[in-house]
Amino acid sequence: MPAYLEAILAAHRARASLDRRDLEATAEQAETGGPPRPFVDTVRRAAARHGMALIAEIKRRSPSKGDLDPGLDPARVAADYEAGGASCLSVLTDTAFFGGAPEDLAAARAACALPVLRKDFTVGGLDVCDARAMGADAVLLIVAALDNAELESLIGLARRLGLAALVEVHDSDELARAVGAGAELIGVNQRDLRTFEVDRRRARDLGAAMPPGAVAVAESGITGPDDLRRLAESGYHAALVGESLLRAEDRRAAVIELLGA
Repeated sequence: MPAYLEAILAAHRARASLDRRDLEATAEQAETGGPPRPFVDTVRRAAARHGMALIAEIKRRSPSKGDLDPGLDPARVAADYEAGGASCLSVLTDTAFFGGAPEDLAAARAACALPVLRKDFTVGGLDVCDARAMGADAVLLIVAALDNAELESLIGLARRLGLAALVEVHDSDELARAVGAGAELIGVNQRDLRTFEVDRRRARDLGAAMPPGAVAVAESGITGPDDLRRLAESGYHAALVGESLLRAEDRRAAVIELLGA
């Protein structure tokens, strides 16, 4: 596991260890919010209609790329993405490392009708409850950050709360763990978390190994229509794209151009 990911997870686990809320009571409270939007079904429908769904990401910065747009307006970005044809949103809510906040997710979701993924480093059940409470429709689970028991438990809790769980993998062993834990929505990160290099063979190879019925999402290193076409041919239903869209002067036009495939 790379040093930066270790540091992020250590910080999140340290914070989680100080959280004394009762999980069951917090889950019951989270369930009282409005119904989640159908993340997986939206991806399936868009993929069936257009060949590929786009999950467009909102983030202010990243440990590897630095500042992207620290002063962005999440509501405006969400509206631009929706107008361009994105199917879902991904919103970074980590503050210390990505400059995000739960308020970014709430503002983005209120500005559009798209289902929204809470992109953060989920290390326990309370994180899943918080995702539901802040209005998320899906939660990210990184296989490299969780043991098998944690992964299975968090997928089950997400389902109980009506959330989709995007289970992120980086290699065949992690894919096997995700499938064994019951993952339905599986993301393949093409970026090597040790070198930060993008390896497009990873998406191709793991796409061929996806179990029947799984909804496959490619992540990282996706910049143009040719990338989407290649991923669709490899069996992917969706692509999660952030940096290339966030750096565009006209984000609506950037989404339209990306979806030109």
